[in-house]
Amino acid sequence: MTPAADAVAARRSALAVAFFTWVMQRQMAASFHALRLARPGLDPSLAGLAADRPIVVYSNHPAWWDPALFIVLAQRLFAARESYGPMDAAALSQYRILERAGIFGIETEGYRGAARFMRVATGLLDAPQRMLWITAQGEFADPRDRPVALRPGLARLLARVPEAVALPLAVEYPFWSEKKPEALCRFGAPRLGAEATDKTLTTDLATCMNALAEDAIAREPSRFDTLIAGGAGVGGIYDLGRRIKAALAGRAFDARHDRDAS
Repeated sequence: MTPAADAVAARRSALAVAFFTWVMQRQMAASFHALRLARPGLDPSLAGLAADRPIVVYSNHPAWWDPALFIVLAQRLFAARESYGPMDAAALSQYRILERAGIFGIETEGYRGAARFMRVATGLLDAPQRMLWITAQGEFADPRDRPVALRPGLARLLARVPEAVALPLAVEYPFWSEKKPEALCRFGAPRLGAEATDKTLTTDLATCMNALAEDAIAREPSRFDTLIAGGAGVGGIYDLGRRIKAALAGRAFDARHDRDAS
């Protein structure tokens, strides 16, 4: 551990993490039709590969929902681990309470910010039960933009922590048949940090993003496991009319437009 990493870890609170997970789950349920994880979920090799190693999840960056998604996935899929993630220092200064959930501030431009990120991240990853969640593109980008471009700091980090496991995560927020969008995600194949380069990391994430794009275009819920089921239907006068029609027909009202979707 480094002093900078010690300070970040000391500020993290399990109670705060539980609270923010609860809040973000409610926010996602209210804002999305569903949060879906593409099957088969986590690569089966991850369990053995990362049993005694830290994990670095790195993703594309389609929207500001990404940190909320990370918090939910961390507690749903990696509850036994301590999760941390970087955030723009200026933005974090307005929401200091997020530090209690494992968020640490970095300057996004210049040497000082990059150096601090390396100090904190390498120190945190000294402990095998910890994991880091990073939006590796560094700025918002459409999930279908190609070629995929990652900031070079990720490969440098993994070179310093070669025992860590790099785990790609693809994310999209498309609209399907409901008023609210879907939150879709897919994990790719894990790779040891010792094998990670800018090229391999980019290729792994792009492969994962391409697979998720196929799932999103297919609009088949059966390709996913539903982690959070949100609301369906349009609401207001439109759904009131549908409710009346269902009642007159003697059947239960189902707000979904696609009743095969779940």
